[in-house]
Amino acid sequence: MTSLFHSSLSKDFSLILDNADDYNVVIHVGENDDIKEFYAHSVILRARSSYFKSALSSNWITKNNNMIIFNKPNITPTVFDLIIKYIYTGELNLTKQSCGDILELLVASDELLLEELFEYVQDYLIEEKSSWINQNFDLILNAVFRLHSCKKLQDYCLQSICKEPLPFIDSKSCLLLDKNVVFSLIERDDLQVREITIWNFLIKWGIEQSDLGYDRINWNNDNYEALKNTLDQFIPLIRFVGISHKDLCGKVLPYKAVIPNHILNEIEEFYHENILPSLPLRMKNMESNIIKSELVNLIIINWIDKKDVMVNRTGNDPLYKINLIYRGSKDGINNKIFRNKCNGRIASLVLIKVSGSNKIFGGYSSIGFSSLGDNYVIENNISRYYGSNEYAGLFYNSSDSFIFSFENDTDINNMKIGRIINQNKAIQDIKSCGFNFGWSSLSMSNDRLCIVNHGIYENILPMDETYYIKEIETFTVTKLL
Repeated sequence: MTSLFHSSLSKDFSLILDNADDYNVVIHVGENDDIKEFYAHSVILRARSSYFKSALSSNWITKNNNMIIFNKPNITPTVFDLIIKYIYTGELNLTKQSCGDILELLVASDELLLEELFEYVQDYLIEEKSSWINQNFDLILNAVFRLHSCKKLQDYCLQSICKEPLPFIDSKSCLLLDKNVVFSLIERDDLQVREITIWNFLIKWGIEQSDLGYDRINWNNDNYEALKNTLDQFIPLIRFVGISHKDLCGKVLPYKAVIPNHILNEIEEFYHENILPSLPLRMKNMESNIIKSELVNLIIINWIDKKDVMVNRTGNDPLYKINLIYRGSKDGINNKIFRNKCNGRIASLVLIKVSGSNKIFGGYSSIGFSSLGDNYVIENNISRYYGSNEYAGLFYNSSDSFIFSFENDTDINNMKIGRIINQNKAIQDIKSCGFNFGWSSLSMSNDRLCIVNHGIYENILPMDETYYIKEIETFTVTKLL
């Protein structure tokens, strides 16, 4: 059995770093008024970093009295102090470091090919400094976007922006983003904002990058040509099908000089001949383990808008934000948890995966599931006290609610929808159920899904069936202006 004494080894190497007089490398770090000398041993640097192994073996290194002189002006002394201690001792303490220094440490560790340190710092930023990241997307993305090994942090930033893009896109700092960052952002299918907002941002960014004035009255052909050259690779990423005809005429076509002719032809064919452009609408990103996002975008959203499922959505249609608020496998599958997580008069979508089948059941309620309390019934706009019995119910009025089923998570040919018939009993709020669409037309009773036909909804589900719930998810559905 091998015994390990890493603690004492680390301590001894720390003494070598701090007190040794046999160093053979002098490293000048920093620039201007922030410069510091570090003393090190080439054998340790080469052993710990493939960067130093190559650099210190090169013929172009400077020597003075057999001392290797090495310059790193692009790394600050504060950051290099962390690096050299890590190299010698394998120790790192970031608790007292500023977030800016930690970001610089990430970039420096990538340059010095310290892979273990790089991975740790990247994970540390995501797990411990997420609030700072969310306030400094532009700084971080511009710093790390050219680092191929930093994909995890890049993806984290882009995914976070796509969920709440408006504060970022509307910021002045966003206009200074590197073109690679802008490209990676607007090419995403899950950017959750109106397409005209993306277009407006792109035009402003292009004007800033081209150093043009915002007053187009003073522009000439050279100005438009400069903007076109700046935006040439970005224009094809815009989903013009997602821009309303009004915004197209008022905000897009004034810049038609920067739009390639084939795209202008696609736009004209779409609005005059109903031929879809090459790029479809962006997907409404949905964190579901039950259903594919495509089914939400192609079918459920159209059902909510009372449109035919095969009608393509355009910029004239409402845009929705869909947020996960409850997942049974994570939060627990029972009535109490569901009611606590999904309480409130908020338009909501529930999805259910049942055991022993690929079937998916679900329902949409424009008024939520348990919004008024436990002791009142609403029927024909009249409130009546029912007492506290767990089987006493509350009926909510809704003309927009519906229930549905899919054969599996990808099938768009065998889906069924049952719209409300008796809107006075669209949703029943009852203690014995997590949710209840119209007197158990579709209801949750702890870990069971119950289906009973009482004529409240169109009869599209198996009559008088009970299933065990394998997974259940609830999402709030918010219409964006």
